[in-house]
Amino acid sequence: MFPRSISKGLLASAITTVMAVGVSSCAVNPVTGKKELSLMSQSQEVALGAQQYPKAQQQQGGEYLVDPALQSYVSRVGQKLAKVSDQPTLPYEFVVLNNSVPNAWALPGGKIAVNRGLLVLLEDEAELAAVLGHEIVHAAARHSAAAMSQQQILGAGIAILGATTQNTNYGDLVSLGSQLGGSAYIAKYGRENELESDQYGMKYMAAAGYDPEGAVRLQQKFVALSKGAKSGGLEALFASHPPSQARVDANKKHASKLATRGSTNRAQYQQAIAQLKRDAAAYKSYDDAVAAVGNKDYDRALTLTRQAQKLQPKEAAFFALEGDLLAQKKQYQPALKSYEIAVQKNPTLFSNWLMRGMLNAELKNYSAAERDLKRSTQYLDTAHAHYYLGQVYEGQGNTKSALSQYQIAAQSEGEIGTKAQARVQALGNNG
Repeated sequence: MFPRSISKGLLASAITTVMAVGVSSCAVNPVTGKKELSLMSQSQEVALGAQQYPKAQQQQGGEYLVDPALQSYVSRVGQKLAKVSDQPTLPYEFVVLNNSVPNAWALPGGKIAVNRGLLVLLEDEAELAAVLGHEIVHAAARHSAAAMSQQQILGAGIAILGATTQNTNYGDLVSLGSQLGGSAYIAKYGRENELESDQYGMKYMAAAGYDPEGAVRLQQKFVALSKGAKSGGLEALFASHPPSQARVDANKKHASKLATRGSTNRAQYQQAIAQLKRDAAAYKSYDDAVAAVGNKDYDRALTLTRQAQKLQPKEAAFFALEGDLLAQKKQYQPALKSYEIAVQKNPTLFSNWLMRGMLNAELKNYSAAERDLKRSTQYLDTAHAHYYLGQVYEGQGNTKSALSQYQIAAQSEGEIGTKAQARVQALGNNG
C-alpha cells in the first residue's frame, strides 16, 4: 500500500536516470533471486519510504496512543522477523495505527503499519507474525518498486484503490473531520506477489521460532470473513490482500515442509491486546458515530461520541469528533473546548491542529488560528491549512501573505481548490 503522491519526485528522478543512459533496468529480487524490472535503486526506494511513512500514518489516523506498550510489543515481533528476512539491514519500522479498519501495509524500504482494527481479529502472536512477515516480504522483495516501475512503463500511473479525502467548506466541517486521517490508499499487489509474500513470510516465521500454521489460520479466518466483507469494513484489507482457498491450500503445503512447529504465544498476545479488547465498546460507539455522520444523523452521532468518551477518556479521536459535531451545530465555543482536549491528548496528529485552527479562523481568533494551522502543516501539508491561513492573513489585512497561501491551496482539486482560485483571482484583480 502506498499514498497517491509516492510516485512523484523520487520515482520521476529514477526514470529520468534510466532514460538518460538509454537502458532498461533490471534488478534481482533479493528474496527470490529472480530478475525483475525496477526503475528505482534501493537507496531511492528507502528514501521514498522514509519520506512517505509519516504522511501515510497521518492520513490514516496517526499512531495509537492509548496503550503505548502495544506499539512496543508489535515492534518487537516485527524486528524479530526482520532480522531473519532476506534483507535484514533495511531500516524496518513498525507502527500500530489508530484506525478501526482491519488492514496492514508496507511502504518501500521496510516501513510497515498495522491498524488496531486488525489486531483485535487475531488470536495469537503467530498470527501477528504471519501478518508482519507477509508485509516484510513485500518490502524485502521490493514489490512496491516493481509495481510502480511496471505501471510507469505502461503509462498507467500508480494504480490505487480507496477513497480520497474530499474537499469541503466550513459548513461541512463535521464531514471533513470524519474524513481527515481516515483515507486509505491501497496498492493492489498481483496474485504472484501475494503468494510469494505468504510463502517467504512463513519461512521467516519458522526461522524466528513461530508456528507457521499461524499463517494457515490467518488465511482461513480471512476467507471466512470475506464472505461478509461489505458489512464488516474489510474491503480495504481484501482489496490489497485478497483471500482465497487457494492461498489457504498453498499455506498448508508450505507449512508441511517447514521442520519447526514453533510457538504461538497466545497468552502474551492476548495480554498485549487486552486494552484494545477492553475498549472495544468505546471504539464501536465511535465507529457508529462516524457512520451516523455519514447519514447526517448528527444528534445520534454526538450521543454515541460522548458514550465513547465515557468508556475511554484517553482517546483524542472521540473529542475531535465531538468538536466537529458541535461546530456543525454552530456551538463554536464548546467545539473549541473539545478540540483543545483532542490536541492535549494527541498533539502529534495534524487533523487535531487543523480543525482547531479552522475553527479559530472562523471565530476570527487570528493569532491562535495561524499557530494551529502552521502546526498542522508540520505533520501533514494540506490545502485546507493553506486556504484558512489565507483567510487569516486576509482578515488581518495582509494581502500579500494571503495571496501566497491561496495560491498554494489553489493547486489542489475539489471545492477547497476552487474556493482558493476564486480568492486568488479576487485579490489579484484588487491588486
